[in-house]
Order: sequence, then structure tokens, then C-alpha cells
Amino acid sequence: MRIATWNVNGLRAALRKGFASHVDRIAPDVLLLQEIRTLPEQLPAEWINPRGWHVHWHPAERKGYSGVAIWSRHRFEVLGTGLHGSDPEGRILQARVQGVRVVNVYLPSGSSSEDRQKIKEDLWMARFLPWAEDYTQRDEPVVLGGDFNIAHTEKDIFYARGNEKNSGFLPHERQWMTDLLATGWNDFVRHHFGDVQGPYSWWSNRGRARELDRGWRIDYLLGNAAVAGRFRKAAVHREAGLTVSDHAPVSIDLGRNPCSI
Repeated sequence: MRIATWNVNGLRAALRKGFASHVDRIAPDVLLLQEIRTLPEQLPAEWINPRGWHVHWHPAERKGYSGVAIWSRHRFEVLGTGLHGSDPEGRILQARVQGVRVVNVYLPSGSSSEDRQKIKEDLWMARFLPWAEDYTQRDEPVVLGGDFNIAHTEKDIFYARGNEKNSGFLPHERQWMTDLLATGWNDFVRHHFGDVQGPYSWWSNRGRARELDRGWRIDYLLGNAAVAGRFRKAAVHREAGLTVSDHAPVSIDLGRNPCSI
């Protein structure tokens, strides 16, 4: 099973920029979309229920903002939204596909203002960590994927020193990511690529950052112990991030049977 996550930075715009051809090339079985920024009825008719896919939309209440969706080649069971039910910004959507619980995550950015940073920390980071820890204790295979808006280590960002005071790379945010992984989540992309710089999944539109691959790794696919043995490989599809969105899709392949991670 191939699971991919992609912050599309507005699905309607992404469709005009070649979204479909990149999805065909990546060929995921399950696709977790963030920042769709649309209601289903605002999409072209053929994309409300795209052919060959089973889809569940979880848009934000505010039009043109945030929102997530799960697309699957297999029928799936929707398991809930939000951390504890209410989710007006459309940031958490869970489903069970082929026996795997997939949790689509779009954590807020705090870069726009101090108020948004406070919301990120107090309403999301503080509540998310114990909520997510519960899934590491389960025998059920769980994949947690999406845009976390935090680069974990200096290997996950091109300009580490220059961003130490910026939202998304603040010391306590990085420690939060360490604490999250310490509860029992496996960072599949880092496991696959090892102790190297990158690979990045988001680039600023400034200073030729995308062209020069000077980015951040803030899009993750994490797995609990029950699914870790099925992990086979990971990929960051940089070319789609250069043409469709400011984020690249990230994918993992899971085998049917466990092996040693």
C-alpha cells in the first residue's frame, strides 16, 4: 500500500497546475490532502467524486481556508474529525483503509502573528501530543501523516541558524517534535534517507529557494510500532512541489507482512 501526503496550497489552483498528472505518476493507494481551501461544491463537477477514488472531504467552516481530505482507491471507514470532536478549521480527519488507520493532520502555522503562534502552541501542540500518544499504544496499525509546520532538526532545514527565532523552528517546537517521536512514532522518511540534509518538502517563494532546494522538511509520515514492520520505502516527490504547490508530496510504501525496520 502506498500512502502519500500533500499540502496542495489550494486544490482548485492545484488542479489547474497539473495536480492530476502528478498524482497519476506517484500512484498512491491513499492520498492525504491538506490546505484544500475549498468546499466540494466549488470544485469542477468531475473532481467532487473523482473517478477511481473514494473521497471524504473535511473543509474548514471559513471559505477559502485550511481543510483536509482523504482519497483512497479502496473503500474506507471514516473514523472522526478533530482532536476531540470540534474542528472548525478542518485540520484532522481519520479513516480506516485496508486495516490501517490513517490520520490526516494539518497543524497550524504560527508565522502570521503572535496570536496564531499562541493558538498553535496552546490549542494544538499541547493537546495533540497526549492525543497522538494514545495511538502508539494500540495494536492497530496507525499512520499519522500531514503538514506539521515544524522542522525537527537542523537536518530538516537549510538555514538552521537563521531560523532559530522563527515559527516552525523554535527550540521548544523542535523539542515538542522530539517528544512526539519519543512516545513511539517512527519517522519513516528520516529512517529511509538516514542522517542526511533534507530531503525538504516545503520551500519559500523568496530568494530562489525552490530552485536552489533551500527548504524545510515539515511534511511527515509517522507510524506506530504496529505498522513499522511493514514499512518498505519512502520518497519526497520534489518535482510536484516545483510546479503545483509550495509543498512536495511525500509517500511511503507498506508491505502486507512485517519485516525488520
